[in-house]
Amino acid sequence: MAMTAEKEEGEVQKEEEKFGIRIIDRHPSQSRLAELGIRSWPKWGCPPGKFALKYDAEETCYIVKGKVKVCVKGSSEYVELGAGDLVVIPKGLSCTWDVSVSVDKHYTFDN
Repeated sequence: MAMTAEKEEGEVQKEEEKFGIRIIDRHPSQSRLAELGIRSWPKWGCPPGKFALKYDAEETCYIVKGKVKVCVKGSSEYVELGAGDLVVIPKGLSCTWDVSVSVDKHYTFDN
C-alpha cells in the first residue's frame, strides 16, 4: 500500500484506508502540522520488535521517524506506515505493530 507520489505544498492528497486505518496524509506540510498542534501531543517511541496492541479509543498519530507494518488480528495483510505519515487508527482495532526501524510518533486519543 506504499505510495511514492510526491505532492506540492498545499496540494490535497487522497486519503488511503485499509482495515479502518486511515492514512490522512503522507508528509503533511509544516503549516498543517502546526495547525493540528501535533508537536504538543504526547510522544511515544519503540525499538524494532513486535508489539500487540488493542485500541480502546480512536488514535490520531504522526510518525516522526521509523517504519512499521500494522498487522491486523485475523488477517495476513498489513498496512505499512513510515516517517511523515499522519494516520487515524480506529477504536477497537486489535493488531500487532511489527517495527522494522525504531519508531517515534506524536499521538492523541479521541474518547
